[in-house]
Amino acid sequence: MIGNIVVLGAGGQLGQEFQAIASLYTSFEFVFVERAKLDLVNATALEEFFKVNDCDYIINCAAYTNVDKAEDEGPKANLINTVAVRNLASICAQKDIGLIHISTDYVFNGKGEKPYKTDFPTEPLGNYGRSKRKGEEAIMEIHPENSLIIRTSWLYSEFGHNFVKTMLRLGEELNSISVVEDQVGSPTYARDLAMAILEMIPQMKDGKTGIYHYANNGEVSWYAFAKAILKTTHPNCSVQPVPSSAYPTKVKRPKYSVLDTTKTETDFKITIRLWDVALQEALSRIQS
Repeated sequence: MIGNIVVLGAGGQLGQEFQAIASLYTSFEFVFVERAKLDLVNATALEEFFKVNDCDYIINCAAYTNVDKAEDEGPKANLINTVAVRNLASICAQKDIGLIHISTDYVFNGKGEKPYKTDFPTEPLGNYGRSKRKGEEAIMEIHPENSLIIRTSWLYSEFGHNFVKTMLRLGEELNSISVVEDQVGSPTYARDLAMAILEMIPQMKDGKTGIYHYANNGEVSWYAFAKAILKTTHPNCSVQPVPSSAYPTKVKRPKYSVLDTTKTETDFKITIRLWDVALQEALSRIQS
């Protein structure tokens, strides 16, 4: 037995993927906690929870992720993405619990032209990215020696709401759709990320902690990603490229948000699949 893992935010995309694969990892014991069941902002509630739930590792999938609403709900985003994370880091430091925290490509400004390494300067464009960056900073201040911060991008799965499922629905309903072509990133299949995290956890004892990046390999625009989704599922639905200006949003989206995963692959000896290969497996699961 490697250890007990508490997965927070278990009702989200990534949390549900952990639930789906948990039976494959018999060296772990899992406890799954949905956000509504535990107020991470309430430090006292956290302390009480972990008095009766011993664990070796916490995987924090809980987050405020509505990028545009965060502009109007900055304090709320900050509570969930920063204050709650600071509370978790403090609990983990007190009890020597390994903390695995999920962060985002939105900590970068999107002006880069090559994949972002983990030490590239951060410069978030909106409240969401700023709140996530402050969460990272809280962990590195309070509990750096036993924490993994994993930045990911363009997450999708068979669970919850995401770009892939939206494209499949629109492909069913419409003959033509328009998708932004001037934003480039790396789609991440949440099941691949979940499995990678469970491979990384046992290696934390070897001092492999700090900030890492995980996304499926390769880069693609939202337009090309949509075409790949619909190519075999709804080939009669055409996809038209449009600029970001066609869909004004409160927050400027990063133009380029590809994450460099070399450090993750090298340190943890993990092979990361190409985004288009991962997509085909995801599509088969979503449509089954």
